[in-house]
Amino acid sequence: MSFLLNGKVAIITGANQGLGLAISHKYVNAGASLVMCARNNDLLTRAKRELSAELAPGQVIEVIPADVSDIKSVEQLLKATMQRFGRIDILVNNAGVYGAMGPIEEVDWAQWIRAIEINLFGSILMCRAVLPTMKEQKKGKIIQLSGGGATNPMPNISAYAASKAAIVRFSETLAEEVRDFSIDVNAIAPGALNSRMLDEVLAAGPDKVGQAFFDKAVQQKESGGTGFDRGAELAVFLASDASNGITGKLISAVWDKWENWPEHKDELYKSDIYTLRRIAGRDRGVSWGDK
Repeated sequence: MSFLLNGKVAIITGANQGLGLAISHKYVNAGASLVMCARNNDLLTRAKRELSAELAPGQVIEVIPADVSDIKSVEQLLKATMQRFGRIDILVNNAGVYGAMGPIEEVDWAQWIRAIEINLFGSILMCRAVLPTMKEQKKGKIIQLSGGGATNPMPNISAYAASKAAIVRFSETLAEEVRDFSIDVNAIAPGALNSRMLDEVLAAGPDKVGQAFFDKAVQQKESGGTGFDRGAELAVFLASDASNGITGKLISAVWDKWENWPEHKDELYKSDIYTLRRIAGRDRGVSWGDK
């Protein structure tokens, strides 16, 4: 890709499989050194072996098992990163789960809470951990993984939907907090991926996730869904200097022409396009609902 990450250090959570691994490949090919973290150390080790053949001179990959929802684990991850590299340029908050599936009054409450802890609290803990370094550097990129759960109701998968909507609003809020430090914060909707999470939906069955959502998942599995590459390429773009000043946005990897956005930074800065906002009646031509 033309948006090179030479000399940059990136932390990628949930990096041992799926989209996280695809982003890791793209980052290595763009010149970055990586800290790959996930809970499964065996998969992390396998991922490192897979990526090592792609390293150029000077590039380094570190793999560190970590639970992003555990503050001590996050602190240890950041300490190890700083000891090894002395800087953090990019954070990709990719780790996530669907969590409990079924009607809200019937789901296992501990599983529901666990999804919030990983998807939302884990992302926030990672941001809290890297921000002091990024602020001192007066530069940084934070990339959050959101998705359809943020923009559409997801009956029977409510923990995932609620956490992903919260991620987007947190990203918008954090983007304003850190704007004066030249830290850009954005969220990615990568598309309908055929990942382990899709397999979880299929395994849960229509009784848990609803017949309509299950049928859609079956169709996606058969069609192949959206490939990982487009979302990974967007993650490279948002980590690169080409995207400097683009911040506080929810960006569709598939549907948005994000490659052209550097030409329209002033318009993006002044507008609430590509954000989560309330739709009023007047926005839909309804005259009776609001002033």
